[in-house]
Amino acid sequence: MTTNPAPSEISLSEHLRELRNRLIISIVAVGIASAISYAFIEPIFSFLSQPLRAILPRGTTIIFSSYPEAFFTYLKLALTCGVFLASPVILYEIWAFVAPGLYEHEKRWALPFVVASSVFFVGGGIFGYMVVFPAAFRFLASYTGKGLKLLPSMSEYFSLTIKLLLGFGLAFELPILMVFLGLIGILDAEMLRKNRKYAILIIFVAAAIITPTPDVINQVLLAGPLLLLYELSILLVWLIGKKRATHKPAKGQEPT
Repeated sequence: MTTNPAPSEISLSEHLRELRNRLIISIVAVGIASAISYAFIEPIFSFLSQPLRAILPRGTTIIFSSYPEAFFTYLKLALTCGVFLASPVILYEIWAFVAPGLYEHEKRWALPFVVASSVFFVGGGIFGYMVVFPAAFRFLASYTGKGLKLLPSMSEYFSLTIKLLLGFGLAFELPILMVFLGLIGILDAEMLRKNRKYAILIIFVAAAIITPTPDVINQVLLAGPLLLLYELSILLVWLIGKKRATHKPAKGQEPT
């Protein structure tokens, strides 16, 4: 059995300094990714506006009603794409900040954590775009007629789109969050199983808040995958607990 010296205690100011440095790295990564995204902003705009264009009446286009509206909408859109592109860097910096409090063998999970978190975050955005957006915007556009004509503003459409993309991305981080809380000992699989009914309630409330329409179908489209992810979280946390039960090294100590 090989041992490493236990990590020394660091002061609050050092914690804050490290947090600042990691925030700076994340912000720089988002800035670079946003600049790259802005270089391709017109194809990105066309791609993300497709769910709305598909249900617009013939001859209707997306409009902007003020001079700076298109410019600032493009900036917001580029920033959102930058967050998605830079998510591996952001998630790694989060991991690196909390890793000193983990066991030595758990620190080796950095790569799986970053990869899985990035996949779930981007996958949540893709799920929202591919599955929920068409149904949601079709529902919202169904109120045209009877003297009402849909003239969608680009700022309003993309403000809603950005919120939904980020909301779905964060919602799909549920298993990663549960695994992390399991790693640091805040919860275990038994606790998740006992509180399943409360989790179901919270998931449906969250689905009602995130989805832009009041109809049950769109809410179920989000709540269904989240329920599956919650069950996946129980399984992953159970596996972590099982591994810890058979192997409990002290902090700073290598496994045998």
